[in-house]
Amino acid sequence: MFYVTMTDNFMSGWGNAQGKTNKLVFECENMKEAKTVESNAHKRDEMTYVSIRSTKPYYDNNRYVTQFKTKEDYPKWYMENAF
Repeated sequence: MFYVTMTDNFMSGWGNAQGKTNKLVFECENMKEAKTVESNAHKRDEMTYVSIRSTKPYYDNNRYVTQFKTKEDYPKWYMENAF
């Protein structure tokens, strides 16, 4: 299992993330899938601090709103050159 983490600057600072940073974490079955999600994230201006991890990330709830996403949640993110 791999995890692609990123900061969603559009959703940070308001709504559920008021006063916090919104982090997205995409769960991936293998490195190929992780590389695809990573590539798609780099093509979106609102996503920064994109990285691939082999351990499940933890972010302090006082500073971050963390959303874990899967292929079922956002299938387009797992498609090559989706954005």
